[in-house]
Amino acid sequence: MRIKQISVSGLFGIFNHVIPLNMSDRITIIHAPNGFGKTIILKMINGFFNSKHSIFWTIPFNNFRVDFNDDSSLEIEKKSENSNGVKKKDKITFTFQQSQSKPMRFTPIKVKDNIRPDLDFPMSMLDNIIPGLDRVAPQRWLYTPTDEILSLEEVIERFEDVLPSKFRLLRHEPDWLTEVRNSIHIRLIESQRLFNTSSQRHPRYFESSPPMSATVSEYSSEIAGIIKAKLTEYGTTSQSLDRTFPARLVEQKTAPNLVDEQLRLQLDELEKKRSRLIEVGLLDEDKSSDFQIQPQTIDESTKNILSVYIEDVKKKLSVFDEIASKIDLLREIINKKFEYSYKEINFSKEKGFIFTTKHDKKILSPTDLSSGEQHELVLLYELLFKVEPNSLVLIDEPEISLHLGWQVQFLKDLQEITKLANIDILMTTHSPDIIQDRWDLTVELKGVSS
Repeated sequence: MRIKQISVSGLFGIFNHVIPLNMSDRITIIHAPNGFGKTIILKMINGFFNSKHSIFWTIPFNNFRVDFNDDSSLEIEKKSENSNGVKKKDKITFTFQQSQSKPMRFTPIKVKDNIRPDLDFPMSMLDNIIPGLDRVAPQRWLYTPTDEILSLEEVIERFEDVLPSKFRLLRHEPDWLTEVRNSIHIRLIESQRLFNTSSQRHPRYFESSPPMSATVSEYSSEIAGIIKAKLTEYGTTSQSLDRTFPARLVEQKTAPNLVDEQLRLQLDELEKKRSRLIEVGLLDEDKSSDFQIQPQTIDESTKNILSVYIEDVKKKLSVFDEIASKIDLLREIINKKFEYSYKEINFSKEKGFIFTTKHDKKILSPTDLSSGEQHELVLLYELLFKVEPNSLVLIDEPEISLHLGWQVQFLKDLQEITKLANIDILMTTHSPDIIQDRWDLTVELKGVSS
C-alpha cells in the first residue's frame, strides 16, 4: 500500500491544503512561504504512522486525511465541543474507510492520560536524562537542538525510546489501527540531523545520562557493523558451499553446454565483481585471490569443475549485492561532492567511514567534516541504509547547509537513490535550485483566497 494524497483543512484555523503525491516519479516537493504549514504537515504524517499523537492535540486543524492507492483512506478529525458558551476539551477521532466496508473509528486520549499512574519523579530529572533539554517553566522544556518548547507529554512521547521503561506510555488501540500503521513505513528526516540522543537505556535513570553524539560518528560505527555482519554471512555461506563442493561435483553427471569462451567470460565477470567489492571495502584482497582462476585449456573434466565452482562463487559474492550497490552509490555521490574540498570517502569493516585528504592522504575523523558535508552524508546515508523498501520518506528542507552546487545536483542524486532503495519521497524546500526545471514534481501550498 502507498499514500497517493495528503490533505488538511483548517490548519492553524486558516489553511486548506491538498497534496497529491507523484506516484510514478516517486518524488513530491512541497514549496510555500514560511508559516503555511509545510513542516507541520510532515510532522502530522509522521505523528500518525509513528504513534506520536501530541502533534494532533497541539496544532489547530479541523481535518487531516491520507488517501491510499487501494482507495482506502484514513481521516483524523478534531472537534472542539462547546456547552453553554464554555469550550470543552478537544476530541480527536481516527476513521479508517475501505471500499464497500463499514468505517472503523477510534478516539485516542491525550498523552498525559496515557502516562503510567505509578510515575513519580522530580521534573528536573528529565534535564539529566535527555541532553539538550533545559527546563524553562514548571512543565515546559526547551529542546536546544531544534529550539522547540516541549510540554511534559511531548517530552515523554518524543523521547520514550531513550527513557527508562517506567516512562513508557500505556497504549490501548484497536488491531485495525495497528494494521494501518504497519502497512506503510514512514521515516521523518528533520532539518536538525547532525546530533542524536543515544538510545541506550540506563538501569537507573538518575545515575547517568545518554550522550548527545554526532550522528555522522554513529553512522560510521553502524556501517562498520553492517559490513562485519555481511562478512560473517559470506564466511558461513563459503564454508557451507566448500564443504559440499566434492559431493555436488560428483552428482553433476554431465558438464553444462558451455563453450570455453563463455566460461572464461563468466570468470572475468566474477573477477570484476571481486575487484569492485575490494574497492568499496567489502573484501580484503589477500582473502580473495582464490577467485582468480584462468585455465589455459578447458577439457570436459575441467569444464565440469569450473561450472560448479562458478556457481558457488556467484552464491558467495551475491551476499554483498545489496550493500555493495548502496555503498557504491553513496561513495560515488559523496566523492563527487567532496571533490571541491579535496576529500574522498572509503569504507572499512574496522572504522566504517574513512575520509582522507587527496593531497597528503591524511585520515580525517567524520566529525572533522564541515556541517554541510555532515548534513549531506547523514541525509544520503539515512536514505540508503536506514529506510525500509517501499517506505515514504519525509525530508524537511534538505537545502540546509548545502551550497548552491550541491542543491543543483540534489534532485538528480535523489532520483538515483529512490530507484535503488525503492522508496517514495515527500520533501519541503524553499530552494528553486533544488527544484531546477522539475516543477512538475512540485505542489505549492497557497494562502487564503481573498
